[in-house]
Amino acid sequence: MRISSRGINSMDSNLNELYRDILMDHYKYPRGKKTLDNPDLENQGQNPLCGDSLTVQVKISDSVIEDVGVSCVGCAICTASSSMLADIIKGKTLDEVKEIARVVKHLLKGDDFESDLDLGDLEALEGVKKFPVRIKCALLSWTTLIDSIESWEKGAELKVISTE
Repeated sequence: MRISSRGINSMDSNLNELYRDILMDHYKYPRGKKTLDNPDLENQGQNPLCGDSLTVQVKISDSVIEDVGVSCVGCAICTASSSMLADIIKGKTLDEVKEIARVVKHLLKGDDFESDLDLGDLEALEGVKKFPVRIKCALLSWTTLIDSIESWEKGAELKVISTE
């Protein structure tokens, strides 16, 4: 599936309703909401503006995400995005995860981009770009994860990630 930043402009009310339903499903029934034993990565993220707070835990085997746990206390958008992250990254390589995160960031910010990635439920986040103050809510789990992966790859100490 090819997606571009121009998709949201032609959304009709049925698609908006579908995306709302997807977001609410991930908010009410978050995927990956668990604590992992002995994770390779564990990091916290905070969004002081909205009050979102989360912990991302990842098990990695041969540069592949083996398991993910996300504990999120936050708004519906942050919780849904965290759930979608947990859903899509399991079984992906670290490079694939970085590419997905890059596309999600462009999608949320309304940047011009093209990608052949199948984003699945993540496409429901596209509507968030109409509410700039909520973009940080949707990006918190992704920013926390990517900063954690990059620190882990460099052998650096992990730190709490903030959207501010």
